[in-house]
Amino acid sequence: MKLLRQTPPDPQQLALQLDFFSPDTSSQPSVDQPAPKHIPPRGTMPRQEPPELFPSPTSSAPPLASAGRRRLHVGDHILEYRLQRSKRRTIGFLIDEDGLRLTAPRWVPIAEIESAIREKQRWIFTKLSERRERSARRLQPQMQWCDGATLPYLGGELTLRILNAQAAGIAYDAATRELTVCLPPEAGEQQLKDRVQGWLQAEAKRLFAERLPLYAEKLGASYQSFALSSATTQWGSCTAEGKIRLNWRLIHFALPMIDYVVAHELSHLREMNHSPRFWATVQSIFPEFEAAKRALRNSGPETLPIF
Repeated sequence: MKLLRQTPPDPQQLALQLDFFSPDTSSQPSVDQPAPKHIPPRGTMPRQEPPELFPSPTSSAPPLASAGRRRLHVGDHILEYRLQRSKRRTIGFLIDEDGLRLTAPRWVPIAEIESAIREKQRWIFTKLSERRERSARRLQPQMQWCDGATLPYLGGELTLRILNAQAAGIAYDAATRELTVCLPPEAGEQQLKDRVQGWLQAEAKRLFAERLPLYAEKLGASYQSFALSSATTQWGSCTAEGKIRLNWRLIHFALPMIDYVVAHELSHLREMNHSPRFWATVQSIFPEFEAAKRALRNSGPETLPIF
């Protein structure tokens, strides 16, 4: 079965982005903190701190060669970070593929920057841990498309069973969580992928058709139509006319994550923005949205099978 054709994006719509597909660093975990309020004296240049290192007395780690990289003792840890100076008025914290990066005003001394790091240490270590876990998942071997292989389905796993048969067919046993696919002996891997993808898309369409009316009723609103999406940058979208598109790959995830996206898109029927009023609307029909939102954000493409 072929992939569903994707229509061009509608400029009159709001979309729920898949953060992890975007190369833009604005999608990376970040936070700002006000810089200290003192300002350097008029007519003087801000004092440039020399590169400093803060290695553990017992550490044998080599010194950092780059002037932009620094080390700091935070509790029992040695935290490495990159520092960039700028004209901004706040201290910005960003977690990306290279770890922690700080952007600070040129006039803020190192001691106050590192004091800000200690204040944010819980957030920093949480985000660094999440980043390491995602990197580790990327190193896991890819799924092998064969009899006995498993793939994610509704937050759990289903097992593929392949039967050699001339007649085409596919059936799911909910009790054993097995998906049996009938294929002729000469069938290749792509035929298996197409058959499984077609079944998953049909399941997604069936489930979305059940969940959308449920949350629309809670909201007291109605949508015009819905369709599946195969987008690589959006979980869903909603136009001003009430046309909703939901990514079929949501079928891999647990029901609360699916319901969050459904509630999110339906809430745009009331608020075509992401203002506090919008999030209050989401919460009114799906109170657990914060936990589901975090779970969805932490579910990277490396967790999904490649079709």
